[in-house]
Amino acid sequence: MFEGFRLTEIEVGAVRLRVRHGGRGSPVLLLHGHPRTHATWHRVAPLLARDHTVVCPDLRGYGRSTTPAPIPENHTKRAMAGDCLVLMRSLGHDRFAVFGHDRGSYVALRLALDHPDAVDRLVLGDCLPISEHLDRCTDEFARRWWHWFFFAQPDKPERAILADPAAWYGGDPERMGAEAWRDYQEAIHDPGTVRAMLADYRAGLGPDREHERADRAAGRRVACPLLLLDSRHDDLRELYPDLDDIWRGWATDLRTATIDSGHHMAEEAPEQVAAEVLAFLGGR
Repeated sequence: MFEGFRLTEIEVGAVRLRVRHGGRGSPVLLLHGHPRTHATWHRVAPLLARDHTVVCPDLRGYGRSTTPAPIPENHTKRAMAGDCLVLMRSLGHDRFAVFGHDRGSYVALRLALDHPDAVDRLVLGDCLPISEHLDRCTDEFARRWWHWFFFAQPDKPERAILADPAAWYGGDPERMGAEAWRDYQEAIHDPGTVRAMLADYRAGLGPDREHERADRAAGRRVACPLLLLDSRHDDLRELYPDLDDIWRGWATDLRTATIDSGHHMAEEAPEQVAAEVLAFLGGR
């Protein structure tokens, strides 16, 4: 995995992030989703690294990155975005592009909203702001995305997941890649990591939602160009046929593309993902 990339650990204040970085050119930060690690990018990152410096961390509490106490206040997207800002500056990148997928997309969005001076291009995969999901919640959303509400409950999610993590989360080593799958398996079998990943979701239904509502009240929008990627075989556009219109309320410059994949687009369609991102970044 990640031939030519360096694997290291970097202190970013309260936490230590495991990071892969490599390539040369303008910097791009890649942020994974739940319950993946940075290894989910192992097929995309080398393609981007032909023209860009690529940085792939395990988010706070995920993979082998550390975490403070796994409570919602320590796992807000604002705190996680702060980690990423310190990380990029420690690597010498004051201004950079960000691509976040799934839970990582919320960190990427928060980074762009809180630090517009640092983010010059934003790519979000399978994403709608948390507050927009919750404000539009229907019985269909609750049926399909029930895990959001289950993960917010105390204690029971940990007990259910840790009873058999492989059965709970699934995962195909052939589709993911053998090394990425082993890295993911190590993460989901670690009780501390599972608790931290759940704190991420608990923050979503609490402080993250309130932070987004404050953004809306203040009229704050994404200032840089935003590329929204959605997976053709996921359910985001089924739930929200007006997805683009919703995002126009959050972004001043929105572009969209559909990836011919299921939810884990970086693993299932890496060439198409990389091509869309490279074309977008090439428009600097």
